[in-house]
Order: sequence, then structure tokens, then C-alpha cells
Amino acid sequence: MLPTISIYLTSILGAFLTFLVSTKYKQGPVRASALLTLIVAGFCFLFPELFSEDVTKQIPWVFFGASFVGMTSEKLTRNYTSIVFAGIVFGFIYTVSPTFFNGYGGALGTAACISILVTIGLNNLIRHSKALKKKKVLLKKVSKPSS
Repeated sequence: MLPTISIYLTSILGAFLTFLVSTKYKQGPVRASALLTLIVAGFCFLFPELFSEDVTKQIPWVFFGASFVGMTSEKLTRNYTSIVFAGIVFGFIYTVSPTFFNGYGGALGTAACISILVTIGLNNLIRHSKALKKKKVLLKKVSKPSS
């Protein structure tokens, strides 16, 4: 099995670079994912002696799946931190469930979707908890009796 740190680093890079190329350089999500995955897979294929056999086989798949995370819309993920977090979640799912998705088509896409949904959910939870705190402070100010 590929060292876990390699999976996480590849997941973060796959998600972040795809999002960056897609949004900042205006290449679109499909082109960004395809181009970057082709570069990573080609590098692993052309220089297999630089890595162990396990790394050479798995890194392109991890990067490809993580690039699905980076294909998300700017409207759903407002900053790079969210994309990096989603990449970490993808790496976690990839490491803890290598056999869970056996027999299901689209395992990488499903893991990427779950990663994005978790990230969006946490972002909304954080945003709403901040808004609730502000409302609570305002309510306290309004409800204090004047002296």
C-alpha cells in the first residue's frame, strides 16, 4: 500500500491544482483535470524507476480522483482553503475505504462528491454559527433594560 502521506499530498495537489487551473487560468474543469492528470500519469509512466511500483500504479489514480474535487464550482467553494480541505477528505476516504467501493462504478467520483459535500456542509455550519453568534449578541443588547 502506498504511504499515507503520499496519498494526502497527491490528493491536496490534485484538488488544488485542478481548481487553480480551472478558475484562475480559465481552462474549465474538464480541461484542467484532463491536462493535469495526463501530466502526472505520463510522468509516472515515463519514469517508473523513480518511484516504487506501488507509487507508480496508485499516484495517477489518486490524482485523477482528487482532480474531480478540484472540478467543483467557484460558487460552491469560495476559497482555496476549502479545496485543500476537500482534498484531505478525499485522501482520507481513499485510504480508509479501498475495498468499500469494490463493485461500484465511479468510486473516485463518489469519493470526490462526498468530499465536496462534507466541505460545503462544514462551511455552511461555520457560517451559520457565526451568524447565530452575531444575532445572539444583538438580542442581548436589545433586551437589556435601559437605566
